Formats: sequence, structure tokens, C-alpha cells
Amino acid sequence: MTFDLKQLNAFATIVSAGSLGRAAETLHVTQPALSRTVRRLEQQVGAPLFERHSKGMQLTAVGSALLPHATLLLREAENATEELNAMRGLAKGTIRVGAVGNIASLILPLAIGAVLKKWPQLTVFVIEGVWDRLAEGLIKHEIDLALSATAEAPDEIEAIADCRWQDQSNVVAATNHPLRRKRKLILKDTMNEQWAITPRGTAPYQHMQQVFRAHGLGLPNIVVETRSIIVLKSLVTRSGFLGWMPESIYDAERRARLVDVLDIPGATSTRTLTAFKRRQGILPAPAAKLLEELRRLAARPARW
Repeated sequence: MTFDLKQLNAFATIVSAGSLGRAAETLHVTQPALSRTVRRLEQQVGAPLFERHSKGMQLTAVGSALLPHATLLLREAENATEELNAMRGLAKGTIRVGAVGNIASLILPLAIGAVLKKWPQLTVFVIEGVWDRLAEGLIKHEIDLALSATAEAPDEIEAIADCRWQDQSNVVAATNHPLRRKRKLILKDTMNEQWAITPRGTAPYQHMQQVFRAHGLGLPNIVVETRSIIVLKSLVTRSGFLGWMPESIYDAERRARLVDVLDIPGATSTRTLTAFKRRQGILPAPAAKLLEELRRLAARPARW
């Protein structure tokens, strides 16, 4: 079966817009013309793609099955057009990548800088977030590479085995935090302090929980949960909170002598960070150039 990209685009736009009218406005066509386009696709597929209701249009089982394939085909066509135009000098290629905070803070800028020295015509689109956000970005084709802690990935996503790093996370506090005056500090001493960390279910939360469990402790007094790295660092540096972070995230604050690790025996956790991509489809050339540089950085003996 050969699909028409115009029909697939109409189909995907209706799904995104939620109604025929809004999709027609987005595509700058009339509703009757858009309806005819979808009907031709339904005739080709041999089944209805939508159930039409007064409040909008809902995908049928066949429509739900077609949607990921339509998204992939449209994205691959867009990648091909962009790459060919870039080769002809008509447009710039775009690297689309997502990363967790510590990679976004250190490794990713190094890789992007190296790539743009070699290919200055490229542009870069970056999203920062925890794993669930990055996995969603890959599946929805918002990004082509995701850099995160090793995680249980959906079937549509695979880890790139030769593009990995390790880092260490620690308990961190402002350099003037009262706990620094205590001799022979142990993890139990932090239990009643105010803590700020990424939300339950995220990798940092789980790693911190494992460290506390290893010391026979429950969770400490977590007062703030946020996905914002800026908020986490501000709470530690300005408001006396304790945090759980890899050094690469707070490196600038440490150099400025605002934040440092609390010297607590056994309160360190090592984790592996990995590059991920979609299983299906071709990795766009701009993303492949970034992956090449990331592999080079991952091969370095230094720990990030």
C-alpha cells in the first residue's frame, strides 16, 4: 500500500487539532475539501479512521493503528527534505535533542560546540527534562536523540550501547549550612532538614531513596518536589535546603563557593547515562553528527 503524504498530513492534523474545523483552519483549506481528503485515505485503508461526534472526532481502532506510522512517514519526509535542502545550500539542518539536567549542563554543550565548529550551518533545538518527558519527545518526533539515565524504555525506543557515561550524585548543601559544623556527620543527621528534589518516580528520587534504604532509613523531610533545576539549586543556595544532585549540575555554584557536597560516609550513588533513539526510521544526518561527537566524549576515560 502506497500512502499519499498530503492525505497523511490531513489525517495527523485532524488528530492534533481535535476537530475537522480547527484542522481545516490550520491547513488553510475548506472543511469539505479536508473531508474529501480524509475519505480518500479511508477508502485506501478500507475502514473508517474517525468516529464523528458533535464535540469532535475520535480515532477508531484502525485510526489509532495508522497514527504512529503516519507520524513516522511524515517526519521522515520532513527529514529528507531538510537534509537535501541543506546539501543544496537552501536551508540549514536542525539537530533535535533532549537531555536530563546534568548532561544538558556539561556534556551536551561540549558536544554541540564541537559539532558546530565542524558544521556551522547547523542549528540546534534542545529540550531539558526527566526521562518521561524525553521518551515522549522521542515518540512524538519532537527530538531525535535523548540523553538520560539508563531507564526502562518503551518498545519504540532503544538505548545506544556505545554512547554511555557515568556520574556520581551526592547530598549537597550551601557552604554556610549549619550541618557543616557537626563533627562525624552521618546520613541520619539530614532526616529532619528541609529537602528539595525532583518528583517521585524520577531517577534522582529513586537513587536517593536507594541510598537512604542502604543506611536503614526511610525518606527524609522532602518539602519541595520540582523538575526545575534552577529552582532546586536556588533552594539549596539561598534557602538552606538540602539537595541530591550530580556534581555537573551544581559545578558553577561549587566553583563560586556557594554549594558543596556534605561529607557523609556512604552517601554517594553512581549511575549510568545513555543516549536513546527511536527504533524505527533513519536517524537524521544532523542528529547523527551530534551522536558521533557524543560517542567521542563517551570514550574519554574521565568521569563526568
